[in-house]
Amino acid sequence: MVEPFESAIALLCTIPGVDRTSAVAIISEIGIDMSQFSSAKRLCCWAGLTPGNNQSAGKKKSVRITRAGVYLKPALVQAAHAAVKSNSSAYYHIKYERIAKRRGKKRAIIAIARMMLTAAFHMLQTGEIFNPSDLFQVDMPIELRNKQKEKALRQAAKLLIAQGVVSPEHIKLPA
Repeated sequence: MVEPFESAIALLCTIPGVDRTSAVAIISEIGIDMSQFSSAKRLCCWAGLTPGNNQSAGKKKSVRITRAGVYLKPALVQAAHAAVKSNSSAYYHIKYERIAKRRGKKRAIIAIARMMLTAAFHMLQTGEIFNPSDLFQVDMPIELRNKQKEKALRQAAKLLIAQGVVSPEHIKLPA
């Protein structure tokens, strides 16, 4: 039954954590025609992966995710758990750790599932394989990260001197 969708299944299998059964579940729920969703945010909302925003008089009430997507959401959460524990790609693991540190583990898994669904939306729309735009920043070597920080500090110091905020003798420029 999934034979006409083999190319889309192979495309979704390039996402870390998504295997063939997860890809079949995703395609069976959302299809391969992404024109019915105007954006990735609309797809995530339809799937029930966006938190509600119920505020009144400065009080936040419920920020729980909706009950929509009863078949898609569990498949994406399962794929998110697999992606976080994956040894082949640390991309989602690093993102998960950053989010879990400040928001908690369950919210972090939902955030990873939402990232995966957003990636699937764009992949099915454009036909490109999984290639996150910020992968270089996530897997950046420490030496290169330190070099970029030093460069940013030099540029900031030069800007402060040029604007006349600080005099040159008060700032020690990194080498």
